[in-house]
Amino acid sequence: MGTDLSAALFTKDNIGKAEEAMKFYTSVFQNSEISKNINKYPTGMNPDREGMIMFADFRLFNDWLAIMDSGNDMQDFTFTPAISLMVKCKDQEEIDYYWEKLSANPNFEQCGWLEDKYGVSWQITPENMNELIRLPGAYKRMMNMKKLDIAGLRG
Repeated sequence: MGTDLSAALFTKDNIGKAEEAMKFYTSVFQNSEISKNINKYPTGMNPDREGMIMFADFRLFNDWLAIMDSGNDMQDFTFTPAISLMVKCKDQEEIDYYWEKLSANPNFEQCGWLEDKYGVSWQITPENMNELIRLPGAYKRMMNMKKLDIAGLRG
């Protein structure tokens, strides 16, 4: 059995932003799409508001993601850097593009990790990171970087 669907639950300060986030992410990533499977809360589904996303899914590259809004007070959590989405980039230009589009919290940036405007954590890395990190001194250089710099990793 396998899986290719991850889910994001928009709670607390992000309640009602799931549809906006889905549209934002599909505007940033080429080869993405929003499925026709968009289900919104009807009237009377308190604490959720009419029109918020009950369930929807969208594709970034070849990966399907589910997205939902929830106003349920029992879901007293939000996004955390313990889970991140990784984007493997072919070159520095691609790293720069995704960093510019996604990074919204400079205080969070470290070693290729960033946080977007919804609090979702991302790792923006070169696709050959396993090779680069083995170069002498690369790990130490990486620890001093916010956005990863391929030339800097090489020394």
